[in-house]
Amino acid sequence: MTTVNLTAGTFVDTIRQDGIVLVDWWASWCGPCRMFAPVYEKAAGAHEDIVFAKVDTEAEQGLSGQAGITSIPTLMAFRDGILVFSQPGALPAPALEEVITAVHSLDMDKVREELAAQETQRESA
Repeated sequence: MTTVNLTAGTFVDTIRQDGIVLVDWWASWCGPCRMFAPVYEKAAGAHEDIVFAKVDTEAEQGLSGQAGITSIPTLMAFRDGILVFSQPGALPAPALEEVITAVHSLDMDKVREELAAQETQRESA
């Protein structure tokens, strides 16, 4: 599978879908981004069940600001529409595989329960 380029118009619909969506926030002038790109592309070819998406932070500055991107590359992982991982920095291939394995193995019912408990705490504060 190849990567999908996201824009402000396609971002929300893409990350809200069921399953895993990885998002690489990058820019063409960013050296670490260029180093991470082949690692990300190779993983995309190996994991057909995952959507591998990219956001060009230069072309999508508004979206990058809304997402709170302050350092690139940043990798985000969404599962069933929930942000479950976000980390700046270029990952080596083994670390990317660890992230993918961890996201695959999440108990999403437990994640939803924890989010609901956090929301309840916020509302009562």
